[in-house]
Amino acid sequence: MSETAPASPASSVVIAVDGPVAAGKGTLARRLAEWFGYAYLDTGALYRAVGAKVLRQGGDPADPVIAIKAAESLDESDRAAPELRSEAVGLAASKVATIPGVRAALLDFQRRFAHQPPGGKAGAVLDGRDIGTVVCPDAPVKLFVTASDEVRAERRYKELLDKGESITFERVLADLRQRDAQDQARATAPLKPAADAHLLDTSDLAIEAAVAAALEAVVAALKR
Repeated sequence: MSETAPASPASSVVIAVDGPVAAGKGTLARRLAEWFGYAYLDTGALYRAVGAKVLRQGGDPADPVIAIKAAESLDESDRAAPELRSEAVGLAASKVATIPGVRAALLDFQRRFAHQPPGGKAGAVLDGRDIGTVVCPDAPVKLFVTASDEVRAERRYKELLDKGESITFERVLADLRQRDAQDQARATAPLKPAADAHLLDTSDLAIEAAVAAALEAVVAALKR
């Protein structure tokens, strides 16, 4: 990537970054937001916050009544909870995300963030699983970031070890595949690339190469 940034896109641009867990979409979305000076929203963290809140209350994340109530009462302290990146919360997030009422409760927040970015920012970058297909289907830039199961599991395994969790690679891989299956099979907003999304496979890319490829795709999309 060059030292000089390309011209910033026009105001109110929405960049949608979707993909499965540990594909690298969060890192890429944050770097793009920094590059263009845009607001950034990790929408997956909203679902993780709902899942974590249900677990803290001793509830079942698959229970629609409990999950919807948690989504409707979500606040900043829930979004900042320290356990959001744990495997247990990740699986809970995948369960609450299948509930239409939970998705409806969080949809307005995501769309307001995208079209009225906080801090007077000229645009927004949102990452998740249904940004380009459901949340912002008219976004001028859509990326779908993916990688092989084994590469994603290795990244997640190292992340969890760094956080002090006791877990095996085999368990991480199994959990990842379970979550993929849940996300892809849900009736409401399943995980899939938008028809006009740029596909970016990061399996064999170092972070800087992946960022450069994502930036190139964004600039190309904005020129169309």
